Amino acid sequence: MSDTGAPYPVAIVGVGNMGAGMARRLLSQGWPVHVTDLVVEKCNALTPAGAVAHPTAAAATAQARATIVCVVDAAQTRDVLFGAGALAATVPLGHTVLLCPTIAPQDVEEIAARLHPQGVFCIDAPMSGGPARAADGSMSLMVACADAVFARQETLLRTLSSRLFRISERPGDGARTKLVNNLAAGINLVGAAEVLALARHLGLDLHRTLDVIGASSGQSWIGTERMRRAIDGDTAPRAHMALLAKDTRMAVQAGAQAGFTGPLGAATRDAFAAACAGGLADLDDGALLQWLLQQR
Repeated sequence: MSDTGAPYPVAIVGVGNMGAGMARRLLSQGWPVHVTDLVVEKCNALTPAGAVAHPTAAAATAQARATIVCVVDAAQTRDVLFGAGALAATVPLGHTVLLCPTIAPQDVEEIAARLHPQGVFCIDAPMSGGPARAADGSMSLMVACADAVFARQETLLRTLSSRLFRISERPGDGARTKLVNNLAAGINLVGAAEVLALARHLGLDLHRTLDVIGASSGQSWIGTERMRRAIDGDTAPRAHMALLAKDTRMAVQAGAQAGFTGPLGAATRDAFAAACAGGLADLDDGALLQWLLQQR
């Protein structure tokens, strides 16, 4: 059966920044959305827009054809799917689970293998772009799943993302692509923070320096976007330092398991780990500039 055409009920487990953005996107396009989160207030914030809040993942998915899992890590994902309440055992045959957290490829492979005997389809669908782009449907999704599963859920996927990348049929390849992307983001961000810290030590105006970099060969989107706020002392978390620390660590680990070690990945991982250890884990990842300026 193809789930194309008219919107159908979708459950979202985890409505933090990105999950809430996806919920608002679907609601704006007329999709029935059921939500659940450990923080009840996050669900309640979505009910004025039309979301139906539920106390558990099993309750949220009871009427849904697809479930978007948007929690923090693999442990939380397993708990949602296979822990108390066993969501994977209660949803009907043919239900589809979209795995959107950034988790290790082997975790995606293992979760997909556990879902399959229960008649539950799995889409490896990590996301990128931030909450605003999740809410307006312009975020990126890196999708790996069987062609038949993709066809069933293509309408949902294209509603969520105008930048939909069909990676492969192998679960885990979406996660691999996301880790590669996030390591690139981390490398660019460390580089941007380092050169601005250098500029400060050289007595340069950071705003003017960033203007030059942003219009020249040193430009990167994440460097310009994060550093513009960091220069002004705005470290309120849009993307937590701890998340990029986790992602760069997993990317370097995935590379090592594949027999590859590059010159920048480990240094980037270590920079984020040190910044987190220095008390910046809950700040925006752009606070890396603040951490570097404190180094001697």
